[in-house]
Amino acid sequence: MAQSPTHKFGQIIGELIERPLYEPLLELAKRQGLYLDSKHSRPARGGKNKVAWQDSKGNWHDLDYVLEAGGSEETLGRPKAFIEVAYRRYTKHSRNKAQEMQGAILPLAETYAHDRPFLGVVLAGVFTEGSVTQLRSHGFGVLYFPFASIVAAFQQVGIDAAFDESSSDRDVKRKVIACAKLRQTDWNKIVNHLRHLHRTEIESFLHQLEVSLSRTIQTVFVVALHDRSFEGTTVDDAIHFIEAYDESSAALRFCRYEVNIRYTNGDEVRATFASKLEAIRFLTGLRLPTN
Repeated sequence: MAQSPTHKFGQIIGELIERPLYEPLLELAKRQGLYLDSKHSRPARGGKNKVAWQDSKGNWHDLDYVLEAGGSEETLGRPKAFIEVAYRRYTKHSRNKAQEMQGAILPLAETYAHDRPFLGVVLAGVFTEGSVTQLRSHGFGVLYFPFASIVAAFQQVGIDAAFDESSSDRDVKRKVIACAKLRQTDWNKIVNHLRHLHRTEIESFLHQLEVSLSRTIQTVFVVALHDRSFEGTTVDDAIHFIEAYDESSAALRFCRYEVNIRYTNGDEVRATFASKLEAIRFLTGLRLPTN
């Protein structure tokens, strides 16, 4: 089945929206000593072009950018930031897309909770204020390019990118043909104009990301728990357990290690380990890389 001009033009805009953030992310990654993964053939992914990560349930989720600690072209690192880009022209589609992005990235955040990766989305087109607020309430950093900004950016190269549901296929096809004739310098002009229009928002998004990446450990709290623990359904049960507990007992049986990491930016990671080896492996993974 032939692709409609509207769908094709949407793909063109979607690919465009990935570009304003690429160079700033690359510069930030270099400053932080991280690897920036984006869509390209990477040996660490078996030569696949797509950027995809697997959650704890075995599901794969496509992303646009991932910042990795210890990553390279040949080696997958630990995820420090997951960023997805999405363009939607109409509100009726944007609500579903916001929920879809949430459903894709949050399982990865849970899977790699010990790494506390930054969660970011770049939205473009028409997204409701409610959708943006919902994403932010779940801890996402949000960068938003409204459809009017996209239209203004295309005007810099003489293309009228405005269209709606009443636009004819012929009209939209003319826009697609015009885009096919653009040179790299033209595309750069469009991207640079988007950056100019939303310089403050881009800087804010990158600052939020850098704060997350620059966090350092403030305190490490480790408790080695012995003997039996208690779990009940009422306060009275808990009081009874404490009253009956023999604190002077010498025969204590090791149960687990509980580790609580507090960071300078307010983040907190809690973990429980049944063995000394597991606890040490976890803490070793939190060490800052040495050059």
